[in-house]
Amino acid sequence: MEDRKQSLRARIAKRFPSSDLPLLVYGVMGFTIAVLIGLRSYAPDFTLNMISELLGAAFTLFIIDSLLVRTKSRRWKIVQGQVDYLIARTSNRLRDGIATRVFRFRPQIDPEAGEDENLASIRGQRAALFDELCALDPAALESRIDAGELFTDRTYDYLNEKAEDVWSILNMKYSEYLAPELVSMLMDLHSALKDSTGHIRQYLKADRFTDEDDRLYYRNIGAQGVTVSLSVVMQIVNRLKKEGYSQAAPITASAIG
Repeated sequence: MEDRKQSLRARIAKRFPSSDLPLLVYGVMGFTIAVLIGLRSYAPDFTLNMISELLGAAFTLFIIDSLLVRTKSRRWKIVQGQVDYLIARTSNRLRDGIATRVFRFRPQIDPEAGEDENLASIRGQRAALFDELCALDPAALESRIDAGELFTDRTYDYLNEKAEDVWSILNMKYSEYLAPELVSMLMDLHSALKDSTGHIRQYLKADRFTDEDDRLYYRNIGAQGVTVSLSVVMQIVNRLKKEGYSQAAPITASAIG
């Protein structure tokens, strides 16, 4: 599939040569000019003037539109690296948080290895865990969840914070330059994170009841719901990683710039 489809970044880079002005505008102008040419025998001076005006307007629109496209392309080239990094860092932190908080991810660290080797090893172990979890059915996935850590206010706050991070990306000035597929993925990610927090609240609602059946009901629907929404989150961040959007924050000064 990777061979047949361009990456999201490649598709983003190729967006700007196209015009933002609807082709319908040029089509209407062309049609009007054709009609005027057909009527030139009835009012030659009027039709000639109208044709000249329309050609001038079409040329002006073309120049302005070309300049706008060129300006947008130049702006995007300046900030593209920072925006890509922001998305990749958010995706990476979310992957790490879900792995450690929800699925008890405890990587094997070699004390004899160097810092870079251990970092690569940890990322590889986490990637293998996500591939494994994404292949599980809901029942099997639910059994892997650390309920004692997931259904807490601190995890609720964490997922809510990540949802706000994603929403901030979607609402920043340069989000209009992102590929529509990427925007759609980020919107789905935000919704799935907010759904997860809602299901955690549903699970915790059981503590308000004294009847055991009522408590069990809210815990069951909360656990089932959060399993589904977290599965969506993991599928999305896994795809983002495969698209190149997963990067840890720099830990040394030399890694910046």
